[in-house]
Amino acid sequence: MSKLTDVPKRILIGRALRSDRLGETLLPKRIALPVFASDPLSSVAYAPGEVLLVLSIAGVSAYQYSPWIALAVVVLMFTVVASYRQNVHAYPSGGGDYEVANTNLGPRAGLTVASALLVDYVLTVAVSISSGVENLGSAVHFVIEHKVLSAIVMILLLTLMNLRGVKESGKLFAIPTYVFVAAVFVMIGWGAWKGIVLGETMSAPTADFEIEPEQKGLAGFAMVFLLLRAFSSGCAALTGVEAISNGVPAFRKPKSKNAASTLALMGGLAVTMFCGIIGLAMATDVRMAENPAVDLLQDGVPVGPSYVQDPVISQVGEAVFGGGSILFLLLATATALVLFLAANTAYNGFPLLGSILAQDRYLPRQLHTRGDRLAFSNGIVLLAGAAILLVWIYDADSTKLIQLYIVGVFVSFTLSQIGMVRHWNRHLKTERDAAARRRMHRSRAINTFGAFFTGMVLVIVLATKFTHGAWVALLGMVIFYGTMTAIRKHYDRVSAEIAAAEGPSDDSVRPSRVHSIVLVSKVHKPTLRALAFAKLTRSDTLEAVSISVDTAETKALREEWDRRGINVPLKILDSPYREITRPVVEYVKGLRSENPRDAVSVYIPEYVVGRWWEHLLHNQSALRLKGRLLFTPGVMVTSVPYQLESSELAKRRAKKRQDWNAPGSVRRGPVDTPRPSKAPTGKG
Repeated sequence: MSKLTDVPKRILIGRALRSDRLGETLLPKRIALPVFASDPLSSVAYAPGEVLLVLSIAGVSAYQYSPWIALAVVVLMFTVVASYRQNVHAYPSGGGDYEVANTNLGPRAGLTVASALLVDYVLTVAVSISSGVENLGSAVHFVIEHKVLSAIVMILLLTLMNLRGVKESGKLFAIPTYVFVAAVFVMIGWGAWKGIVLGETMSAPTADFEIEPEQKGLAGFAMVFLLLRAFSSGCAALTGVEAISNGVPAFRKPKSKNAASTLALMGGLAVTMFCGIIGLAMATDVRMAENPAVDLLQDGVPVGPSYVQDPVISQVGEAVFGGGSILFLLLATATALVLFLAANTAYNGFPLLGSILAQDRYLPRQLHTRGDRLAFSNGIVLLAGAAILLVWIYDADSTKLIQLYIVGVFVSFTLSQIGMVRHWNRHLKTERDAAARRRMHRSRAINTFGAFFTGMVLVIVLATKFTHGAWVALLGMVIFYGTMTAIRKHYDRVSAEIAAAEGPSDDSVRPSRVHSIVLVSKVHKPTLRALAFAKLTRSDTLEAVSISVDTAETKALREEWDRRGINVPLKILDSPYREITRPVVEYVKGLRSENPRDAVSVYIPEYVVGRWWEHLLHNQSALRLKGRLLFTPGVMVTSVPYQLESSELAKRRAKKRQDWNAPGSVRRGPVDTPRPSKAPTGKG
């Protein structure tokens, strides 16, 4: 079984890496940008569309507010980027928002931030993959006809790529991300040249459509509420910004400086692309509707349920480049790819945060360890499973999923910035250097403004999106919070329970006597080996115990025992109901009740087999017995292995696997084993 799983594993994710090669997986800025910033960069493919979708409720006349909404998103983006540049310098260990909140606001705030981020990372994968499927579906109809299946397949592929390691996955993601950024900038530049310089009229495929307003004549508070909801939808462009602060340890040195530079570059690229697409959407008369089958009219007639509404970026690309052109196809392909790869931000953030939480005993310890490729494999698999569940529940519909989005990220934004204000206040009390104090005052002002702005946006998001699905994200946060609190209580309780006492205790007192029992079914080699080992331990008493299920077999066993002259007493336990486990457990408990200060040691002969199906045929009674006896205080259970011939075959297979080279490993060359440094000679 091990061979069946190990060979495909090595082919798919590559050869295992030594722990001392962790430094080789650190990322330069050119790779870190697509690894950690692919989410905010790719969100420009759907964030403008979400703004227009909300505004369409009031009709096409409400589109005039989209530039102002874009401006508000830009201001917010620059505020968040500037705030997080302070974070990465102050907390470069990789804890990000969680560490900031936990250190400055307390464990409850830290756990709230962690819950929000975990929910947001899962949603990032679900939204990005679903949006990518929809973009790809505009060109490949099979994909849109099988949205859920296509989305799940893409999640599995991304999972596999990330299991190969951060650096390898980053190299795979770099090209599509940079092609997408270049294609969008070419589209914005070419569109501006055609429209402003050449004076050409560019029309989107939906330019001739009319929008039937769902709410006519909106004004006053209703219009303000609609604009705030559109703004909150546009804030999807900010998701993933926090991933860089969580991933500082993955950067090459100087880590904080490189992370801060990557943040600034990401912010500049994202806002430029976002504003450019909004501007081109207005110039090309893009029309979007939340319910296009009914609300989009062509020649006064609804387009009907057969109409597939293409994303804004696809419509703008077709208007600028022309449908079917090479540049349009390149843009569509790069957009779909980068949306798929945008989930990589979560694949790097979720496992790293999970590892930190596991170290703090809020999540299972298995999430703290790295896998064969020095990636946090268990966290990657857990994230994939949660995202697949969401995609399946919501039918890979990005419009439905995006309503759950943003809440978590703005909870973490706000608490993190409040924590940073507390951080600077604490340091200002002790700092006496004038230049350092000026820097701290400037940083505190940035974080204060960031806390105010993101807190205001959080209120807007909750007010405008709660009934549209944000409550699901809040519920997920509550579930994560409750689960992590329960796990921490369990670990704390176990730690307190197993802590060694300072003075003498019952656990350190030597038992008065040790009764050893060897379980026997027949007189064969495993039994004789178990008896020999039990004799070697020199217990106070030693006996063999057998269960009488069949009278003839029991009689034959006793005769064979006497014939061989085995000098160990054989005790037969009757079992009228043909049970094996219960008589042994009751007999052991009886010994314990008679002499509570004595210990009972039970030796169980077990076969060691080499084939997976042989495990089903042997050792089942032994497993049941061990399972019951382990719950009995004062009882020690010892397995005495006996290797069958098939186990030798397994050993030979294991040696072959050890000598086997992964594809390409010879080309990469062997792993260099560090040579021990020479001892100092003492000569001057």
